[in-house]
Amino acid sequence: MINQKKVKSPAKINLCLHVLGRYENGYHALAMAMQRVDLCDDIRIRVTGSGGVKVRCEELALAPGEDNIAARAARLLLAEAQVAAGVEIQIDKRIPVAAGLGGGSSNAATVLLALNDMLDLRMDNSRLLRLGAQLGADVPFFIFQRPAWATGTGTDLSALSVLPEVAYLLVNPGIAVSTAEVYQSLQLTKGGELANLPRFSVVTRADLCAALHNDLEKVTLARYPLLSRIKQQLLEAGARGALMSGSGASLFGVFDSLEHAQKAANELAMETNWWVCPVSPM
Repeated sequence: MINQKKVKSPAKINLCLHVLGRYENGYHALAMAMQRVDLCDDIRIRVTGSGGVKVRCEELALAPGEDNIAARAARLLLAEAQVAAGVEIQIDKRIPVAAGLGGGSSNAATVLLALNDMLDLRMDNSRLLRLGAQLGADVPFFIFQRPAWATGTGTDLSALSVLPEVAYLLVNPGIAVSTAEVYQSLQLTKGGELANLPRFSVVTRADLCAALHNDLEKVTLARYPLLSRIKQQLLEAGARGALMSGSGASLFGVFDSLEHAQKAANELAMETNWWVCPVSPM
C-alpha cells in the first residue's frame, strides 16, 4: 500500500457539444468531443488508518452541508472496496471553478484512480467508469484518459482518432456560470438525433476548427455578451477558431503552436484583466 501520493488533475475542453434532447429523468442526451489539456490542479492524497475522508482546498468555499466531489469519490471507492481507511486530500486549484473546464469532475476521477493504485485495489477501468458515472457526467471521461467522443449523458465513451497538433489559449473573464441553469434555459429543438450529426472526423487544423460547435453558447453568450467579445478578440489575436467550453464561462482559441498562443495571451493580458492560460492537449 502507498501511504502518500501527489497527482495531477487536468482540465478539459469541449471541441464540440451537441444537446440532442432530454431524458425522462431530467438528464440531457449529449454528443461531445472532449480533450484534456495540461492545465492541472495539484492533489496530494494521504491514506491513514482512520479518521474518515477529509478534503482541504483553500480556493473552494462550499455552502453549509455541501460536500466536495473529491471527498464523495473517496468515500464511494472505499465503500465499493469495503475498505476501512482514512483519507486526507489536499487540492491546490489552478483550474478556474464553475468555468466549463471540468475541474471538479477531474478531481473526482483523479482521486478514484490514485486511491485504486495506492490501496492496491486492482479495480479495472470498467468498474472505475461505473463509479465515476455515479459522481457526475464528466467524471468517466477523466478516467478514460484519452480524447473521446461522448454520448448518452456523456458517459458512453469511445476514443477519438489522432487529433492535429495544435495549442489552445484558455480565457476566463471571472464569471461563474451555473451549468444547471444553462441547461434549464436551453430551448431544445425537436428531433435531435445522433445519427443526423456529422461525424467528428478531424485530420487537419482546418477540420478541427470547422467542427467546433457548442449548443450551450446560445444561452450563455446571450446572458453574458462579454463572452462574444472574447471570442472575437481571440480570432483577432490570431486564433484559427474559438469556442466556449462546456457551459462556460471559459473560452478557448485554437492556435498553430504554443508560441502563437503565448503571444496572444500576452496581448490579451496587457489589454484586459481576464485570466488567460496557453495550454497543450494531452
